[in-house]
Amino acid sequence: MTAGVTIRTVHDVASLAAVADYFSDVWRTPRTAPPYPAEVLHSLVHAGGAVHGAYDGQRLAGASVAVLGAERSTYSLVAAAERGLGHAVKQAQRDWALGAGARTMRWTFDPLVGRNARFNLAKLGATGTEYLVDFYGPMTDGVNDGDESDRLTVTWDLAGDPRTPAAPYDLAPRGPVTATAPDGDPLARRDERHVWCRVPEDVVKLRAADPALALRWRHAVREVLLTAFAEGFRATGMSRDGWYTLTRTEEAA
Repeated sequence: MTAGVTIRTVHDVASLAAVADYFSDVWRTPRTAPPYPAEVLHSLVHAGGAVHGAYDGQRLAGASVAVLGAERSTYSLVAAAERGLGHAVKQAQRDWALGAGARTMRWTFDPLVGRNARFNLAKLGATGTEYLVDFYGPMTDGVNDGDESDRLTVTWDLAGDPRTPAAPYDLAPRGPVTATAPDGDPLARRDERHVWCRVPEDVVKLRAADPALALRWRHAVREVLLTAFAEGFRATGMSRDGWYTLTRTEEAA
């Protein structure tokens, strides 16, 4: 953990309001219309969920929200943190979930955001298990506005070694090109055991500069990933240069 930063569960009304404001700032919404209002956060805590805050001294530098699910599972509704703190926030969620008797945790993220994919798959060792088309419908926050809200569900095995992501998570793409990206370069490659799919370098910047091009990327990646998931592949890695690795499951082999 970064020196001087502490992570703790949040329970009181004032601290929950600060978390709501933090999420507003991250997702660029007015603080009068936060994506997760303080009263909702308070209700989730009351129901047995957990809100964690990462504090750099007294300053809130990250936060997460998780709830208990069925069959010894948990669901992370949202997590955000300043650079370098994300792993510590997720480990705090993991410790809480294990203490509650859970064995797995699930959450979703935008599959076009390569840095989040690498964090979830290569650093945490979670597995992409489900592709969801336009999961939230139209979104009006300052990050997602104008795009379709596809999401990738990841499942994290909480009982595994948190320091050892499951392989393969960083295989170099190989095999024939099976699809071309909107920029004219290869979008997808595959062999018998793997599919590779590339995402744009920074979809948030691309969406702001050229929403139509960002949407073309959305549809192109969607087609590749939906087909791969239907064939029994699961997302197991993301390279530093923006290539997903998808691995065929044993059941589908």
